[in-house]
Amino acid sequence: MASVYQLKPAFQGLLRPLVKRLVKAGISANQVTLFAMLLSIATGIALWQFQSHPAALLLLPGILLVRMALNAVDGMIAREHNMKSKLGAILNELGDVISDTAIYLPLAFFFGFYPAVVVIFTFIAMLTEFAGIVAVQIGASRAYQGPMGKSDRAALIGIVGLLVGLGVHPEYWVNGLLVFASVLGLLTVINRSNAALKETLETNS
Repeated sequence: MASVYQLKPAFQGLLRPLVKRLVKAGISANQVTLFAMLLSIATGIALWQFQSHPAALLLLPGILLVRMALNAVDGMIAREHNMKSKLGAILNELGDVISDTAIYLPLAFFFGFYPAVVVIFTFIAMLTEFAGIVAVQIGASRAYQGPMGKSDRAALIGIVGLLVGLGVHPEYWVNGLLVFASVLGLLTVINRSNAALKETLETNS
Protein backbone atom coordinates (compact mmCIF):
# COMPACT_ATOMS: atom_id res chain seq x y z
CA MET A 1 0.00 0.00 0.00
CA ALA A 2 1.08 3.59 -0.61
CA SER A 3 3.32 5.12 2.04
CA VAL A 4 5.54 8.16 2.49
CA TYR A 5 8.30 5.57 3.04
CA GLN A 6 8.34 5.00 -0.72
CA LEU A 7 9.88 8.47 -1.12
CA LYS A 8 12.89 7.42 0.97
CA PRO A 9 15.31 6.74 -1.95
CA ALA A 10 14.82 10.25 -3.34
CA PHE A 11 15.11 11.74 0.15
CA GLN A 12 18.34 9.84 0.72
CA GLY A 13 19.74 11.17 -2.54
CA LEU A 14 19.25 14.73 -1.30
CA LEU A 15 20.93 13.91 2.01
CA ARG A 16 23.96 12.03 0.64
CA PRO A 17 26.25 15.11 0.41
CA LEU A 18 25.47 15.90 4.06
CA VAL A 19 26.20 12.29 5.02
CA LYS A 20 29.63 12.48 3.41
CA ARG A 21 30.44 15.69 5.28
CA LEU A 22 29.35 14.21 8.60
CA VAL A 23 31.47 11.10 8.09
CA LYS A 24 34.43 13.25 7.14
CA ALA A 25 33.92 15.20 10.37
CA GLY A 26 34.04 11.98 12.38
CA ILE A 27 30.32 11.77 13.22
CA SER A 28 29.11 8.21 13.75
CA ALA A 29 25.72 6.68 12.96
CA ASN A 30 25.05 6.10 16.66
CA GLN A 31 25.73 9.74 17.48
CA VAL A 32 23.16 10.82 14.90
CA THR A 33 20.64 8.32 16.29
CA LEU A 34 21.13 9.60 19.84
CA PHE A 35 20.86 13.21 18.72
CA ALA A 36 17.57 12.49 16.95
CA MET A 37 16.20 10.86 20.11
CA LEU A 38 17.33 13.72 22.36
CA LEU A 39 15.85 16.25 19.95
CA SER A 40 12.52 14.43 20.10
CA ILE A 41 12.56 14.30 23.89
CA ALA A 42 13.40 18.00 24.09
CA THR A 43 10.53 18.74 21.71
CA GLY A 44 8.14 16.71 23.84
CA ILE A 45 9.20 18.59 26.96
CA ALA A 46 8.75 21.92 25.18
CA LEU A 47 5.26 20.95 24.03
CA TRP A 48 4.32 19.87 27.55
CA GLN A 49 5.65 23.12 29.00
CA PHE A 50 3.74 25.27 26.49
CA GLN A 51 0.56 23.20 26.29
CA SER A 52 -1.62 26.29 26.80
CA HIS A 53 -0.19 27.88 23.65
CA PRO A 54 -1.41 26.20 20.42
CA ALA A 55 1.28 28.09 18.49
CA ALA A 56 3.82 25.77 20.16
CA LEU A 57 2.58 23.07 17.78
CA LEU A 58 4.28 24.97 14.97
CA LEU A 59 7.43 23.26 16.23
CA LEU A 60 6.17 19.95 14.89
CA PRO A 61 6.49 20.30 11.09
CA GLY A 62 10.12 21.40 11.23
CA ILE A 63 11.20 19.07 14.03
CA LEU A 64 9.55 16.04 12.46
CA LEU A 65 11.16 16.81 9.10
CA VAL A 66 14.55 17.12 10.78
CA ARG A 67 13.94 13.87 12.65
CA MET A 68 13.08 12.05 9.42
CA ALA A 69 16.26 13.41 7.87
CA LEU A 70 18.34 12.30 10.86
CA ASN A 71 16.75 8.83 10.74
CA ALA A 72 17.72 8.55 7.10
CA VAL A 73 21.21 9.91 7.74
CA ASP A 74 22.09 7.48 10.52
CA GLY A 75 21.06 4.54 8.35
CA MET A 76 23.07 5.80 5.40
CA ILE A 77 26.17 6.33 7.53
CA ALA A 78 25.82 2.82 8.96
CA ARG A 79 25.22 1.07 5.63
CA GLU A 80 27.35 3.08 3.24
CA HIS A 81 30.31 3.77 5.53
CA ASN A 82 30.70 0.43 7.34
CA MET A 83 29.38 1.58 10.71
CA LYS A 84 26.72 -1.07 11.24
CA SER A 85 26.70 -2.47 14.76
CA LYS A 86 24.45 -4.41 17.11
CA LEU A 87 24.38 -1.40 19.44
CA GLY A 88 23.31 0.75 16.52
CA ALA A 89 20.42 -1.59 15.73
CA ILE A 90 19.24 -1.43 19.34
CA LEU A 91 19.55 2.36 19.51
CA ASN A 92 17.74 2.75 16.20
CA GLU A 93 14.71 0.69 17.19
CA LEU A 94 14.47 2.00 20.75
CA GLY A 95 15.10 5.54 19.55
CA ASP A 96 12.17 5.42 17.16
CA VAL A 97 9.72 4.27 19.81
CA ILE A 98 11.01 6.70 22.44
CA SER A 99 10.97 9.58 19.97
CA ASP A 100 7.42 8.85 18.80
CA THR A 101 6.18 8.60 22.38
CA ALA A 102 7.98 11.78 23.46
CA ILE A 103 6.52 13.83 20.62
CA TYR A 104 3.00 12.43 20.37
CA LEU A 105 1.89 12.00 23.99
CA PRO A 106 2.17 15.72 24.89
CA LEU A 107 -0.56 16.41 22.31
CA ALA A 108 -3.00 15.02 24.87
CA PHE A 109 -2.48 18.17 26.96
CA PHE A 110 -3.49 20.58 24.19
CA PHE A 111 -7.00 21.97 23.95
CA GLY A 112 -9.23 20.03 21.58
CA PHE A 113 -7.15 16.84 21.59
CA TYR A 114 -8.89 13.97 23.37
CA PRO A 115 -6.28 12.34 25.67
CA ALA A 116 -7.63 8.82 25.12
CA VAL A 117 -7.41 9.23 21.34
CA VAL A 118 -3.83 10.51 21.55
CA VAL A 119 -2.80 7.64 23.84
CA ILE A 120 -4.37 5.06 21.52
CA PHE A 121 -2.68 6.63 18.49
CA THR A 122 0.68 6.54 20.29
CA PHE A 123 0.19 2.96 21.47
CA ILE A 124 -0.66 1.75 17.96
CA ALA A 125 2.37 3.62 16.64
CA MET A 126 4.46 1.51 19.02
CA LEU A 127 2.71 -1.66 17.80
CA THR A 128 3.57 -0.91 14.18
CA GLU A 129 7.27 -0.68 15.02
CA PHE A 130 7.03 -3.81 17.17
CA ALA A 131 5.50 -5.68 14.22
CA GLY A 132 8.42 -4.57 12.06
CA ILE A 133 10.94 -5.84 14.60
CA VAL A 134 9.16 -9.15 15.16
CA ALA A 135 9.57 -9.83 11.44
CA VAL A 136 13.33 -10.07 12.01
CA GLN A 137 12.82 -12.33 15.00
CA ILE A 138 11.03 -14.95 12.87
CA GLY A 139 13.67 -14.82 10.16
CA ALA A 140 12.21 -12.25 7.74
CA SER A 141 13.47 -8.82 6.73
CA ARG A 142 12.68 -5.79 8.88
CA ALA A 143 9.13 -4.91 7.83
CA TYR A 144 8.36 -1.35 6.69
CA GLN A 145 4.97 -1.76 5.00
CA GLY A 146 2.34 0.98 5.33
CA PRO A 147 -0.07 2.58 5.15
CA MET A 148 0.79 4.22 8.50
CA GLY A 149 4.47 3.77 9.17
CA LYS A 150 6.88 6.10 10.94
CA SER A 151 7.21 8.56 8.05
CA ASP A 152 3.45 8.62 7.44
CA ARG A 153 2.79 9.41 11.10
CA ALA A 154 5.38 12.17 11.04
CA ALA A 155 3.83 13.74 7.94
CA LEU A 156 0.34 13.53 9.45
CA ILE A 157 1.29 15.04 12.82
CA GLY A 158 3.38 17.69 11.10
CA ILE A 159 0.34 18.82 9.11
CA VAL A 160 -1.85 18.73 12.23
CA GLY A 161 0.70 20.80 14.14
CA LEU A 162 0.88 23.35 11.33
CA LEU A 163 -2.88 23.78 11.04
CA VAL A 164 -3.63 23.92 14.76
CA GLY A 165 -0.60 26.10 15.38
CA LEU A 166 -1.90 28.58 12.81
CA GLY A 167 -5.23 28.77 14.61
CA VAL A 168 -7.46 26.13 13.03
CA HIS A 169 -9.77 24.85 15.78
CA PRO A 170 -8.72 21.26 16.52
CA GLU A 171 -11.75 19.70 18.13
CA TYR A 172 -13.55 16.92 16.23
CA TRP A 173 -11.54 16.93 13.01
CA VAL A 174 -8.21 16.30 14.73
CA ASN A 175 -9.58 13.51 16.88
CA GLY A 176 -11.40 11.96 13.93
CA LEU A 177 -8.18 12.10 11.95
CA LEU A 178 -6.20 10.46 14.74
CA VAL A 179 -8.81 7.71 15.06
CA PHE A 180 -8.60 7.10 11.31
CA ALA A 181 -4.79 7.07 11.51
CA SER A 182 -5.02 4.56 14.36
CA VAL A 183 -7.15 2.27 12.19
CA LEU A 184 -4.56 2.58 9.44
CA GLY A 185 -1.94 1.79 12.07
CA LEU A 186 -3.68 -1.48 12.90
CA LEU A 187 -3.81 -2.26 9.20
CA THR A 188 -0.08 -1.58 9.09
CA VAL A 189 0.49 -4.11 11.87
CA ILE A 190 -1.47 -6.68 9.87
CA ASN A 191 0.37 -5.88 6.64
CA ARG A 192 3.79 -6.15 8.28
CA SER A 193 2.89 -9.38 10.02
CA ASN A 194 1.51 -10.92 6.83
CA ALA A 195 4.55 -9.81 4.83
CA ALA A 196 6.90 -11.35 7.38
CA LEU A 197 4.99 -14.63 7.42
CA LYS A 198 4.88 -14.76 3.63
CA GLU A 199 8.61 -14.14 3.38
CA THR A 200 9.46 -16.88 5.86
CA LEU A 201 7.16 -19.35 4.09
CA GLU A 202 8.76 -18.55 0.72
CA THR A 203 12.24 -18.92 2.23
CA ASN A 204 11.44 -22.30 3.76
CA SER A 205 9.59 -23.69 0.74
